[in-house]
Amino acid sequence: MSKSIFTGRYTTENDNDVVVFIIGMRVNKRWALGKWLPVFMAMPGMLKELHENKEELGFLSMESYFGLRTVALIQYWRSTDDLTAYARNEKHLTAWKNFNQKVGDNDAVGIYHETYRLKARQYESVYGNMPLYGLGKALPHIPITPDINSAQKRLRG
Repeated sequence: MSKSIFTGRYTTENDNDVVVFIIGMRVNKRWALGKWLPVFMAMPGMLKELHENKEELGFLSMESYFGLRTVALIQYWRSTDDLTAYARNEKHLTAWKNFNQKVGDNDAVGIYHETYRLKARQYESVYGNMPLYGLGKALPHIPITPDINSAQKRLRG
């Protein structure tokens, strides 16, 4: 299934605060499948839950990246309150408890996350000849017009 390409230059509305949450894992010892595979396998269920309950949970969208040792997800959330509420969700708490029991301080697999609060009018984006992507999937996607044709103008609002 191909994604629709939006020909030309586009941006996103930046009228609202948004939270960017980067979460991932790193395989430090490839042969320790029993340590890192359960961590990897815990994610699909949570992602399915997020996509099926977006509005209720405050989850806006995400992008995923897979490298040789690292998986990274860039998620967009409505607020830090929504994000931290999901952290207390049963599915997440079960995965976190399992990680701590099975991996703990074992260095076979690492996990990380970073959270960024973006204030309204303090972020901008540009997409040229792209399908909906990143913030463009999470927020209203609009054509760039002469009054917002530079990053400086988009940030000024």
